[in-house]
Amino acid sequence: MPRPIRKAVFPVAGLGTRFLPATKAVPKEMLTVVDKPVIQHVVDEAREAGIEHFIFVTGRNKAVIEDHFDKQYELDDTLQRRGKTEAIEILRKQLPAAGQTSFTRQQEPLGLGHAVWCARDIVGDEPFALILPDMLHQAKRGCLAEMIQVYDEAGGGNVVAVYEVPDDQTHQYGIVGRGEAVGKGFKMTSMVEKPAKGTAQSNLAISGRYILQPEIFDLLSKQKPGAGGEIQLTDSMLTLAERQPFSGYAFPGDVYDTGSKLGFLSANVAYALASEELGAAFRKELEALLKG
Repeated sequence: MPRPIRKAVFPVAGLGTRFLPATKAVPKEMLTVVDKPVIQHVVDEAREAGIEHFIFVTGRNKAVIEDHFDKQYELDDTLQRRGKTEAIEILRKQLPAAGQTSFTRQQEPLGLGHAVWCARDIVGDEPFALILPDMLHQAKRGCLAEMIQVYDEAGGGNVVAVYEVPDDQTHQYGIVGRGEAVGKGFKMTSMVEKPAKGTAQSNLAISGRYILQPEIFDLLSKQKPGAGGEIQLTDSMLTLAERQPFSGYAFPGDVYDTGSKLGFLSANVAYALASEELGAAFRKELEALLKG
């Protein structure tokens, strides 16, 4: 049996410059999609998948993320005295248990690969999940839970989640080649970062969810800067793929890039429409606005 996936890494050190001035004092990961911060949505996905240890790679001015995943005694006391039991229960369910969170700093913005490398001592010598918080995956069952099933069916190795993008946009993404099916997943035959127009082997774009073996850390420590002068995760993944198998999982739900304004707004609409509490009423409001 492959080693279990117990830990997940969340790179949250980005500056969020595309959302200024909103992110001048508030981390982009704390912007809300309906009633939960973006970071809470992805942590919930990881918890559903059975993750036991949540590792956040942070930067300056990100302390509010740490505070979000801690108890606030004054708030709890106020809610208790006011009889707000439902709110107390919501907060309790979203809070990881004591000792389940770790925070480490990425002192310089040297790329995603460098951010992942910063978590090496906390992850240790075991496979782990990597979740990019900007990318929200909406489906009945979380993307990471499905990926772990693919990982188990493949007998281990590495797993990358992908989703379909328009053929004329493949040059904007990391694209993988699709081989034979293995359970819910498939064998990856190639991986290219932003292929030239018309050269992509498929329209399956990497969606910001990975299961990686710990050998990636040694490769990242030796990785030379790539595109943009940064340590690129994809470069080390390509080297790792020469030594270890990679499986792909084609996510069947909807993916929203909340790091862009359009993706963030779309995610809010989609999640509001899917809400049991707000969906019907919000749909009426939205239809009225569209009629204008």
